[in-house]
Amino acid sequence: MNAPVGNPDAVLDCAHLVRRFGERTAVDDVSLRIAPGETYGLLGPNGAGKTTTIRMACGLLRPDAGTVRVAGLAVTTAAGPAKKLIGFVPQDVALYPDLSVRENLRFFGRLYRLSRRALERRVDEVLDLIELRDRAGDRVDSLSGGMRRRLNIGAGLVHSPTLLVLDEPTVGVDPQSRHAILESVTRFGEEGMAVLYTTHYMEEAERLCDRVGIIDRGRLVAEGSPRALVALVAERDRVRLSAAGNLAAYAAACGRLGRVEGAARTGDHGEVVELVVKDARSLLPDLLDLAHAQHVDIRSVEIDEPDLEAVFLHLTGTALRE
Repeated sequence: MNAPVGNPDAVLDCAHLVRRFGERTAVDDVSLRIAPGETYGLLGPNGAGKTTTIRMACGLLRPDAGTVRVAGLAVTTAAGPAKKLIGFVPQDVALYPDLSVRENLRFFGRLYRLSRRALERRVDEVLDLIELRDRAGDRVDSLSGGMRRRLNIGAGLVHSPTLLVLDEPTVGVDPQSRHAILESVTRFGEEGMAVLYTTHYMEEAERLCDRVGIIDRGRLVAEGSPRALVALVAERDRVRLSAAGNLAAYAAACGRLGRVEGAARTGDHGEVVELVVKDARSLLPDLLDLAHAQHVDIRSVEIDEPDLEAVFLHLTGTALRE
């Protein structure tokens, strides 16, 4: 039996995690802790090591070095008491489409060997939490995408975990379901559950997370409350230039200008250049002159005060949804 050790105030305690794939180090000495009732956002560009860190935290992947503990119990890839304390909700919906909503929840509850009476009580509680009681008898393949996302979260909740890990839970959902999911996550924290949350939507991190960790190239490059992280780019502005032309080359050229601390091509079709700069208004003529020189057509300019998106761009040199 694993005796509880480590940080007694942490639900999740990851210490000096390292994971390599061949010669590539995907996670390089990452440590993070989540307290009871805390929602922690782990943000990183694609390939930064975020998913690998999550998989090690859940005991789905063995670290090459470092330790993971949940409520003081060691987490390993083998079955053990620590894993019973974790609820993992993957980005891809993992449900049985030919079973009903209630049958799916019962199935996942039985994996944790809940007694029949406790299981039925908990299934009813979860149906209320995810607002699907009126669809309890319906097959999963009859549900909307947003409802399936909510049920996916319910499957991770049915055994009453101490730590809930949510990997991109709102990808591709309708606004109503997204709102319901965010409201639910807020309640989980208020009720004392520790939550590890990843998202590509910076506004979700700002709304939900008590603390945020930014991971880039396998290392945790910053950590703190959203307000504290925004202070890192105090007196910097974020400039969004909607444009047409060779925007990859234009963004690179902007990045070489003085007072530009981050430059990236973004937008659904790469039609925006985002910059983190000091004193955007005085720099704007230079940006427009550079666009003219590179035959880039600027269609609109927006200047925003610092926010978490600006912090991310400043620290990683990329936009979160690149």
